[in-house]
Amino acid sequence: MWLKICGMTSPEAVSAALDAQVDALGFVFAPSVRELQPQQAAQLAAPARGRALCIAVTQHPSQALIEQILAEFAPDVLQTDLDDLAALRLPASLSVLPVVRGALAKARAVPQRLLFEGPRSGSGGPADWRQAMLLARATQLILAGGLTAANVAAAIQTVRPFGVDVSSGVESAPGRKSPQRIVEFVQAARAAFAGIDHERDGKTR
Repeated sequence: MWLKICGMTSPEAVSAALDAQVDALGFVFAPSVRELQPQQAAQLAAPARGRALCIAVTQHPSQALIEQILAEFAPDVLQTDLDDLAALRLPASLSVLPVVRGALAKARAVPQRLLFEGPRSGSGGPADWRQAMLLARATQLILAGGLTAANVAAAIQTVRPFGVDVSSGVESAPGRKSPQRIVEFVQAARAAFAGIDHERDGKTR
């Protein structure tokens, strides 16, 4: 089980996510209502350092933006589309979380861990759960796209992912995280993952 709350824009959201003991927080550096400047993100992320992974969320970034993010934000992980990575010069020590939005070409190597997203990040549009389910058998798949406290249990039961990632599904308005919705989402996801673990334990006895 691995939980990420993406699109941090306020200290209250960061605090709620940390209190819920999530594994990672996402800070967006791409065109979005959640977009931050690297120095803004660094200030927001300060309480999370050492408590959760601070992930720089990008899409088709320039090398100049990457350099600025590395210098001013110092992410634990860089998240960007899988196709972006070949064109970027990144430190060998930097972990990456490739984003995949559909089926991978058969000849393509499957990353050890990936984020499976809907067609447009942060829009609330759902991912293809069927395709995600197939990929989840071959890698540590983190499911994103249209997840909420109301549907995350069904998503986890269907896809059997390594983890889940939510952004718009825990907002009271675009770009504004609701601490209560963060709590509700985390509780629902944890319960669903616990149910799968219990099911697996029953099958191995």
